[in-house]
Amino acid sequence: MLQASINAFRIPDLRRKILFTFAMLVIFRIVAHVPVPGIDTAALADIFSRQDVGQILGILNIFSGGSLQNFSVAAMGVYPYITASIIFQLLIPIIPRLTELSKEGEQGRHKINQYQHWLTVPLAILQGYGQCVLMKSLGVLPRFDLFAAPLYSIAILVSLVAGTMFLIWLGERITENGETLEFTDVSPDSDPPTIVARLVTDDA
Repeated sequence: MLQASINAFRIPDLRRKILFTFAMLVIFRIVAHVPVPGIDTAALADIFSRQDVGQILGILNIFSGGSLQNFSVAAMGVYPYITASIIFQLLIPIIPRLTELSKEGEQGRHKINQYQHWLTVPLAILQGYGQCVLMKSLGVLPRFDLFAAPLYSIAILVSLVAGTMFLIWLGERITENGETLEFTDVSPDSDPPTIVARLVTDDA
């Protein structure tokens, strides 16, 4: 495995894809440490140390890539987009227009993907509001209130939604320019068409 990875770096195209993917992951880690404005960091740390809710939040934190522990702008991850994708998968067989689009090849899939992006925004707002209400009840966001502090509360929601959309954009860039590589046997002397390396690409 180690030798296959070393050999992969000797192949220009694979090296470029790997380095691009790593760069995107570094950017994600940076974003995951940018907290939303006005959080009580001491209260947040105390919550994760508690036995009653700390373990549950710890599991959610793992799925968010560690961003929930900082309650960063990326705390929601890409879950709103995943939810939107599931909704459209359920709607395609039901709504004739979507069924037709799904049969139109790449252009139809692009249109459905565009609709999924549009649906992601209101879903992200709802999920972000729910997380903020939860964090307020736990004392992490004591000032969050759409009526008492509308500008502050809206700024938090906008930052969470923007963080989610930015992560979706990162995922799409990785899909276009970088790959997740599973190497079996990569030889630096192999021609690119005959390289035994499987490029696993998932639609963002």
